[in-house]
Amino acid sequence: MLLNKVVLITGANGGLGSDVTNAFLEAGARVAGVARKIQNSDFPHANFFGYAAELGSAEAARAAAAAVIAKWERIDALVHLVGAFTGGQSVAETDDATLDQMLDVNLRAAFHMVRAVLPAMRARGAGRILAIGSRTAVEPQPMLGAYSASKAALVSLVQTIALENKDRGISANVILPGTMDTPANRAAMPGVDPAKWVQPAQVASLLVHLASDQASQINGAVIPILGGDL
Repeated sequence: MLLNKVVLITGANGGLGSDVTNAFLEAGARVAGVARKIQNSDFPHANFFGYAAELGSAEAARAAAAAVIAKWERIDALVHLVGAFTGGQSVAETDDATLDQMLDVNLRAAFHMVRAVLPAMRARGAGRILAIGSRTAVEPQPMLGAYSASKAALVSLVQTIALENKDRGISANVILPGTMDTPANRAAMPGVDPAKWVQPAQVASLLVHLASDQASQINGAVIPILGGDL
């Protein structure tokens, strides 16, 4: 589906990222995996390129995009998986550090990364922007105020990007999964049955489809994946 497409994946070796990276490689894409700690040997595939970076600044995001373009001349799709979760406190109890962390990781990193790849995509007249939000972006829950707000802001950002770039053949979509069956979530919730949780492989398959030419008319979509927990 994605033969020779160049895909930049942030958070490429995380709990969801490993499934997503492997799915894109299996679909024929050339994958640039960006994460704090990543190397080529993490995914021993001829079409994988690891780039270690902390995406906390506009400069770091631009450097990552430039490195991929220098290697493969273009970026056909950005798949932004970077995110963080903090909960357990009411809005009244949430401190500034927690709010800043959620906004930095769940919103600002996406803003920086999208802004870094858009100029080249607009120049070529083609591109895909894909991001991972959260079910709580549209279904807020108590004790998750900072997290839910940051993910809701991400949804708004992606929809705005879709509107601003539809004239240049660029689509932008966001997936909102429920609780995913990752090692981190199993460790954090040992007493919960994960049978109804979202399988990362299904999220990965949807991302591959959205990055393909077969999904060219899907734009500005906010797509829930809830597993068995409707």
